[in-house]
Amino acid sequence: MNLAPIYILRRFFYYFGNFFHHWYFHGSKNLAHYFLSVLENADKTFAVKITLKYFFQPLYKDYSVVGRILGVFFRTARILTGLVAYAFLGVIFLAIYLVWIFSPPALIAYILLNI
Repeated sequence: MNLAPIYILRRFFYYFGNFFHHWYFHGSKNLAHYFLSVLENADKTFAVKITLKYFFQPLYKDYSVVGRILGVFFRTARILTGLVAYAFLGVIFLAIYLVWIFSPPALIAYILLNI
């Protein structure tokens, strides 16, 4: 009895399943890690958490009335700009992730429908 075709068939299904495990599990994990690192780098620019912490502190230690009022306005603008930037990055990465998730099934469906 020749076991080579059975071995090849088993290896094919093993690598077929392994591809999807690698594509979805490891690919999703790597994309999430990259997304978090992009958010960390964006936080170095916008610093929303630190700005919220010092929201009612005067800007540049200017304790005059004008400095206190302008500090609130500038920090509000910085927080809003940061939140918009984070939302924009989130939408971009969500679109990339959806393309990542649906590309293998779309490719398989395209191949099967055109046979």
